[in-house]
Amino acid sequence: MREDQSYRRIVVRTAMTSPAETVLPEETLQAAAARMRARNIGLLVVRDGTGRVRGVITDRDVTTRAVAEGLDPNGTPVKLAMTPQVFTCREEDDIAEAARIMEERAVRRLIVLGRDGRLAGVLSLDDVARILGDEALAGEVLGRVAEPSPPET
Repeated sequence: MREDQSYRRIVVRTAMTSPAETVLPEETLQAAAARMRARNIGLLVVRDGTGRVRGVITDRDVTTRAVAEGLDPNGTPVKLAMTPQVFTCREEDDIAEAARIMEERAVRRLIVLGRDGRLAGVLSLDDVARILGDEALAGEVLGRVAEPSPPET
């Protein structure tokens, strides 16, 4: 990815979506999907009762891990279909660093943590493109994110 010092002047806090929409691990997939539809979003942060981030659930998780497997979305808890591994950045990080993490990890969204380590928001590739006004940079990152990962050995 190209480096441009003007990107280093913009911090994640100015681009992220906050507050992040959340769901409890025990809530049903149907409830999570309804919340995504109502908010017109494709990801919810899964937090436990103490507020600790446990993972994320995406619209794709609901379809590929639950519906495609024949699970009943009305009775299946989010924790059975969520993605437990999350990638994070800090709200004071610069946008270029966040885009680098997205590119390296091949993800379209990062969980944003505050100075206290608690959930502050979500940063998406669309947020990066919007704040930078740079569709070319977003396209570079998206191109690398969309590349299939090599098989694990």
